[in-house]
Amino acid sequence: MSRNKQRVNAANNPAAATESITSSQPATLSYVTPTEFVELPSRGMFYPPDHPLHNKEVIEMRYMTAKDEDILTSPSLLKNGLALERLLESLVVDKSIQPKKMLVGDRNALLIAARISGYGEDYSVKMACPACGASADYDVDLSNISSTGMLPDEDSQVQLTDHGTFSTVLPKTNFTVEFRLLTGEDEGYLTQASEKLKKLKLPDATATNLLKRVLVSVNGVNAPSEISHFVDSMPALDARFLRGCVQTVTPNVDMSHEINCASCGAITETAVPFTVQFFWPQ
Repeated sequence: MSRNKQRVNAANNPAAATESITSSQPATLSYVTPTEFVELPSRGMFYPPDHPLHNKEVIEMRYMTAKDEDILTSPSLLKNGLALERLLESLVVDKSIQPKKMLVGDRNALLIAARISGYGEDYSVKMACPACGASADYDVDLSNISSTGMLPDEDSQVQLTDHGTFSTVLPKTNFTVEFRLLTGEDEGYLTQASEKLKKLKLPDATATNLLKRVLVSVNGVNAPSEISHFVDSMPALDARFLRGCVQTVTPNVDMSHEINCASCGAITETAVPFTVQFFWPQ
């Protein structure tokens, strides 16, 4: 992932930050928290015109402080799965930007930037081998993480609309559908819905719920109830095609990591987990 190293405030001059501490009155110690500009994987291209990140390629965020660590250790926030959300709300400088309304990939870029500025780029994490299930500790260099997602061209099966959504024609029904990209709010909804079904011991419905969430219209029809009914009954070929389209154009950060398993010898790739522990290096 490409990250803009430009710092503002005291960040360009660490000596100045030190001076602000040593030259202050003894009872008024102060430190100007540095900020940095983080490049967004979406480059702001897929936000509607009224969104504060529309066509914005970077976002300014400040470095983590000791007070931000309180957010990551709050029992109530951890219990409700809100710790990372509150952390982003605290770190983003422009308070008109709601992290829950940001695209998932852009949020992930901010989380990685926050982790690097707070604790460094080396991340040791325990991951299980997809082949045999054996767990081991692996070292990940967060500075080498790159962006993913492909902007459609004229020959693509998916076309970008003027208001940041995408359109395509389904192969089986030949219906024209318009879809948008997932936000943090959507991700939270899908997680809660999945957990609810799990508690009720019902089959997981994340695959269909995702399509219901991202579809804006089907053949010009945008009523949520009709879209929901269409998704439940759409041909499997169309559903698979649409999920592939969403995945292809979604801007994100590539959190895959190659694992060379010492137990079975398999070389596989798995995703580095994004949890609160991401911010607590060993």
